[in-house]
Amino acid sequence: MMTAIVAREPGSPDVLESAQVPAPAPASGEVLIRVAAAGINAPDLAQRRGDYPAPEGHSSLLGLEVSGEIVGAAGDWSVGDRVVALTNGGGYAEYVAVPAGQVLSAPAGWPLVDAAALPETWFTITQTLVMRAGLSAGHTLLITGAAGGLGGTAIQIALILGATPIAIVGDAEKAEYVRSLGATAIIRHDIEDVLARTRELTGSNGVDIVLDMLGGAATARHIDAAARGGHIVMVGTLGARESALPLNKLIARQLTISGSTLRHQSTAAKAAIAARLRTGLWSALSDPAFPRPRIKRFPLAEAAAAHRAVEDRDHYGKSVLVTDFGIR
Repeated sequence: MMTAIVAREPGSPDVLESAQVPAPAPASGEVLIRVAAAGINAPDLAQRRGDYPAPEGHSSLLGLEVSGEIVGAAGDWSVGDRVVALTNGGGYAEYVAVPAGQVLSAPAGWPLVDAAALPETWFTITQTLVMRAGLSAGHTLLITGAAGGLGGTAIQIALILGATPIAIVGDAEKAEYVRSLGATAIIRHDIEDVLARTRELTGSNGVDIVLDMLGGAATARHIDAAARGGHIVMVGTLGARESALPLNKLIARQLTISGSTLRHQSTAAKAAIAARLRTGLWSALSDPAFPRPRIKRFPLAEAAAAHRAVEDRDHYGKSVLVTDFGIR
């Protein structure tokens, strides 16, 4: 048996509680990880509310990313390896079983518990912006929600690839934060016209790629903000799930809009993303000069309080839940 966080029923953070549940038995090709910490992400919040159920065959427990130590080996991994992993659920627990292809070495120089904040966002941005939208040197990238986990990672990966990240944030504190991550330019949507400022920053050409987490009216605005041949990558609909789009502009400017979720990708697809991360991206994290995200730590038993904090409008950066093993 092991300690895990369970949701009694769909609802507010108060439905989360500690419980004793059976420890997972890894299937063929899976490693067993003793969890040091588990990252908290928007899909966890949605699953808790009942809006994003686990896919068939995946753990019904929350938690899509972890750090820890291999205690059951598979593939190229050995017992004792310090790792991070993109899970198929089940991360809010003392142990989790994960396909070996979804595991990466913990970056050198990082506290193991902080490394839990990396996999979900680094896999997502690599799959959507790099592998699908072709983010590369010379591109301009407009990032909504830039102070969040996905937005911060988009800034960092853009810099690694030689692209120019333009960060959109809503207050001065978040502006300073994204500047610390390396944002080349910052747009304050609370005091600036996003479209006008984007055109000013790009010489009226527009941006090559937009990371859109908002949907609704913002997506229509992003069509106007995109350069000819640009790509709008939809990874969320935090603003609204529906949008009235100017299709004539979409056609005339030869734009692409793509949407993607990470959780429903196949095991092979997730392994391919991990392989791409190992090629020129993941190693940057081990550079002591590479900027790190703001990470808040909560004990595993305080998952409810952690969810409330992440849902607060003032939240930025990432948060992790730390197990007893991580505290040691």
